[in-house]
Amino acid sequence: MRLVVYEGLTRSPTPIFNEKVLAGLGREVQSKRLLADDAIAKAVDALARFRALCDLMRVKRVLGLATAACRDAKNGAAFITRAERICRTRIEVLSGKREAQLSALGVISGMYRPDGIVGDLGGGSIELSDIYDTRIKPGVTLPLGGLALADLSSKSLKKAEKIVEDALENVPMLKGCRGRSFYAVGGTWRALARLHMWQTGYPLHVMHGYVIRAKDALEFSRLVHRVDPETLSRIEVVNDARRPLLGYAALVLEHIVRIAEPKDIVLSVLGVREGLLYSLLDAKTRKQDPLIAAAQDLNVLRSRSPQHGEELIDWTDRFMTSSGIEEEANEKRLRHAACLLADIGWRAHPDYRGEQSLNIIAHAGFVALGHHGRAFLALSVFFRHMGLVADDELSPRLRELASTRILDRARVLGAAMRVAYLVSAAMPRVLPKTPMRVEKSKLVLRLQSPYAALAGERLFSRLKQLARLIGREPVIVTE
Repeated sequence: MRLVVYEGLTRSPTPIFNEKVLAGLGREVQSKRLLADDAIAKAVDALARFRALCDLMRVKRVLGLATAACRDAKNGAAFITRAERICRTRIEVLSGKREAQLSALGVISGMYRPDGIVGDLGGGSIELSDIYDTRIKPGVTLPLGGLALADLSSKSLKKAEKIVEDALENVPMLKGCRGRSFYAVGGTWRALARLHMWQTGYPLHVMHGYVIRAKDALEFSRLVHRVDPETLSRIEVVNDARRPLLGYAALVLEHIVRIAEPKDIVLSVLGVREGLLYSLLDAKTRKQDPLIAAAQDLNVLRSRSPQHGEELIDWTDRFMTSSGIEEEANEKRLRHAACLLADIGWRAHPDYRGEQSLNIIAHAGFVALGHHGRAFLALSVFFRHMGLVADDELSPRLRELASTRILDRARVLGAAMRVAYLVSAAMPRVLPKTPMRVEKSKLVLRLQSPYAALAGERLFSRLKQLARLIGREPVIVTE
């Protein structure tokens, strides 16, 4: 049971409150076809609290969803009727296909051009869908959730393995995942990934976009379902109530990797709920880039001049086009996001603006952003504040995520932004009249009247730093 309250219905919805209760509604549904009385009692108490919280927070619109346990149980309809009275809203009991569709939409809403199979593992079932960019093929649902498997197998992992193998071998969709990504959605898979993250000493504790190579996922899942969870290293990072289900989640993941042969496992914290919100957006809003939308929000909230951030995008566009530096589509959108985030740390003490900006960006709730992309954004803005010789102040853990290409591009963009902010003092309507371009072998900054007086030794020094990075001669032209 979960309540998530969002700030608004936008392309990048921001949760402002999130609470879960592990009621175990699906615990006995497969064997008895009933929701257990104690689970119902726990769920009813949770719903009453959730409704009170919605009233307290003055939530304008409440949407209710129910999944496998409620649709499969004989007393599911009666429970939903009772739940609707408590929540004072209609609750949609999702069919398996509808649940698969919303899970797929959730991943589409939160990943940049996804390509692969979405697997949403809940307590009662797993929903599988094939997605490519914004396209979804009809999905399937299987009773392979952790609670359902424990019920069907009488809590025997050996019996559960046979159930999982038989069910997944007959899913043609999985054969089409070879060499593509498998997008893992659901709390128990997130717990499994968190355990992997901590055991491997991964430097960035952000779950969305966390990638595990298929080979590593296969070995790790085999380990988890073959031993007592309590004996696993760093098991304390997993909620006590989730631990008994880890083995079943690992079992399902192991067989999916073996059968589907994906290139990697990508964690998505967006699923059914976010898919529903995405489906409620108009067509124009759905086409927006959620990373850029989120960066624009932060730009408005924290920058000295939001307009300057937008102008910085155009200013660096002209520079990059003239420079001849190769830039892929994803790299361009990341640069645009960095421009919008470049000034969000200005209120901090000057000695800590780079560090504060880096921490905000590295750990922000951005979606449609991989971990390498996070590193690029954070490093670009860090260099913009701290300069290019501040490597000793940079977290070595974050640099683990930065390839040579990422680090080089972050330095170039950071150096360009250092020129831009010294020219404009973060004020709007200056950058459009002070263009910087590569002209033949020179990096030329043109200061049109009335900005000619801005030329000076400090500005030339910053231009020279950037010119050195791209192998050009710096020139300031006053007009």
